[in-house]
Amino acid sequence: MVINLTDLKKYMQQAIMEPLDHKNLDKDVPYFAEVVSTTENVAVFIWENLKRLLPVGMLYKVKVYETDQNIVVYKGE
Repeated sequence: MVINLTDLKKYMQQAIMEPLDHKNLDKDVPYFAEVVSTTENVAVFIWENLKRLLPVGMLYKVKVYETDQNIVVYKGE
């Protein structure tokens, strides 16, 4: 096991669900006041939030599915 799933769920809740769930990204999330809320930028936002919480070197990639055919993969590049 790479990470305890209970811990991972807690990190995801704090980094993704609390700031983004049931929110108008452009109006309710300060990050998107200055950044266009594209799927690519949502992936970057999630990466930055998770990177602050997870142990160093633990985060490899973030994958965001907008639709079945529009998927963004971000590896901190």
